[in-house]
Amino acid sequence: MTSLDKPTEDTQADDARADDARKDDARAVTEAALFEAFGGVRGMVETVLPGLLFVTIFTINKNLHWSAIAALAVSLVLVAVRLAMKDTVKHAFSGVFGVAFGVVFAMFTGNAKNFYLPGMLYTLGLALAYIITTLAGVPLIGLILGPVFKENLSWRTRNPGRKKAYVKASWAWGLILLAKCAVLFPLYWWANTAQLGWVLVALKIPPFLLAVWLTWVFLAKAPAPIDVFAEMEAEEKAEEERKAAAAAAAAERGEAPGAGRHRREA
Repeated sequence: MTSLDKPTEDTQADDARADDARKDDARAVTEAALFEAFGGVRGMVETVLPGLLFVTIFTINKNLHWSAIAALAVSLVLVAVRLAMKDTVKHAFSGVFGVAFGVVFAMFTGNAKNFYLPGMLYTLGLALAYIITTLAGVPLIGLILGPVFKENLSWRTRNPGRKKAYVKASWAWGLILLAKCAVLFPLYWWANTAQLGWVLVALKIPPFLLAVWLTWVFLAKAPAPIDVFAEMEAEEKAEEERKAAAAAAAAERGEAPGAGRHRREA
């Protein structure tokens, strides 16, 4: 090896290490973004607990009123805890609305199984939304995660590799949720309330985790997001520097700011 070869090899090694570091950073950012977007462990607990409490109480005493009240009460408590801790409440609030709709359906019809119907219809609608938006070229998971990654919709036209990852992830979400619906809706007609409730509780987390994991896999292999906010800040800074340079040049010539422009206009 000549003396000229070694620096080249060292440079290549440094580039490889830098590339690995960027990939590790991208994976860490992806994990943090998914954790934030989907609520993490606490969000999952807030999603499962009201339904679990409802089916537990109903299995024991078959009392629709007490089961519904308990589920709604625990949802409100979860929101109150988040408010007291000054934490984000979007996941807890979504749980309250879901439980409230279920309680209204169940109490209005007198059928305890209808407590689960709004959530099942929401799951079906969400599955169709993932599939339809993907077919339309605007995958829903990209619309959800774009602002989290500070890339907004730049992935649609400027980052094709990332758009491809969002397409794959949206297909995964849509098909997984459709498979979940294929299990739940027959049970809604054939099973009793307790059986449906326990199956629904069992299917709350595993499909969700599978979809999140697949999303992480697809995005970890995708190009890094384009930070459009950083680009806008850089453009604003460059414009300010340009104006400052122009003002400094005018001052050196002994001109008032804007005098050159006014003279050209004259």
